[in-house]
Amino acid sequence: MRQATLDAIAEVKRALEGIEAARARLASRPSSLGERGLDGVFTRYLDHGSKQLTWLRGTLESATALAGVASEVGDSGMELSILQMSGPRLQAAMFGTLLLATWVDFLQLADALLRDCPMCGSEKLFADLHRVQGKLTPTLADLSLGDSERIEAASTAMPALMGELTHEFDTIRREARSAMEVGGKVVVAAQVMELLALVSTLKVSLPRPPQAAPATLGVGLVMSSGGVMAGSRLVVSAEWVEMMRRLVKAGVISLPAVSAAVRIHGGQVMMAQAHQDLPEGVREALGDSPEVRGMKVTGKAGAGMSSAPKHHVLPKEHREWFEQRGFKGDMDIDNFCVRLEQAHHEAIHGGGNWKLGRTWPREWNRMIMKVLRDAEVETGRRLKRNEVLNLVAGYLKEYDIPMKFTLGRSR
Repeated sequence: MRQATLDAIAEVKRALEGIEAARARLASRPSSLGERGLDGVFTRYLDHGSKQLTWLRGTLESATALAGVASEVGDSGMELSILQMSGPRLQAAMFGTLLLATWVDFLQLADALLRDCPMCGSEKLFADLHRVQGKLTPTLADLSLGDSERIEAASTAMPALMGELTHEFDTIRREARSAMEVGGKVVVAAQVMELLALVSTLKVSLPRPPQAAPATLGVGLVMSSGGVMAGSRLVVSAEWVEMMRRLVKAGVISLPAVSAAVRIHGGQVMMAQAHQDLPEGVREALGDSPEVRGMKVTGKAGAGMSSAPKHHVLPKEHREWFEQRGFKGDMDIDNFCVRLEQAHHEAIHGGGNWKLGRTWPREWNRMIMKVLRDAEVETGRRLKRNEVLNLVAGYLKEYDIPMKFTLGRSR
């Protein structure tokens, strides 16, 4: 599971490097005297891409760091739980990178039109990019926040958004072509129109085709001149399918998110709906297990999570104690929360009255801090972070607390 997580992170990193190189090439091409380009007032759109690169790099570094921490933990359940903590970050990076690739495609088209289509007005193109940016920004913001529920909602809504962006791209192309044909620039028009819609996006979350025995999942997202999705077959490797199967089975990435990615790359963006069974092709690719059959695209209320309280596994009143033992940043104690039924949550804290509960020796917060402090007395030193996690893991099992961590309320 850890290797599958690292492989998925590496795949997104490679895609992000390609996108960064494409954006850098655009930024390094200032317009010469008498020409137009992506400088001046258009610089803000290049800067918008640069800002997305910053948080995407940070998110991937965070996911990589968590995978590294997981490898240091001896308890297998705790290791898997920490890998699951990296899942929302990986998912956010996957879809954020896809959107950034799309934005760079719009920038490449704008650059070509500014340089080669004198009949295309700069004001209109500026307004077009502003409108597209407005469609991208809310989803990018949700992905960048780090909240697992908002990341999941943004991911599953991506097919519909990609459908809108595809329409926007084709509209800009068709209007530019008409303007160039009216101006008699037919040859230039043909050259500019060789830019296919969302070309780089096709290379983001699905890997390069294998040299042999490809598994065909759908139709490539290629825009024809009439705005109809058609074209090449999209092939993915058996390794990618197996990687996704492992990540879904481990709970690192959600099946609805994988479904959304395949819908986008399979040219099904116009058919996406918010609540529906997952596509048959996705089920077949990821394995027809009971877990897969039982999953639907749903929100937290549909998953029965809307009212379940969050329990801090590492007591938040002892935050400073844990920080001194390495629980900072991605390993902050607010990341180690679990959802429990109300009755279960009250039971481990000694009942509904927390003050009375603290007088019970087996109350969770009191018990776990005694265990950790006694361990330090026995070893004669501060516990290391992974030693704390291994000790806590044993008591989570004893108290029947699931090791499925979620982000809790911070200070």
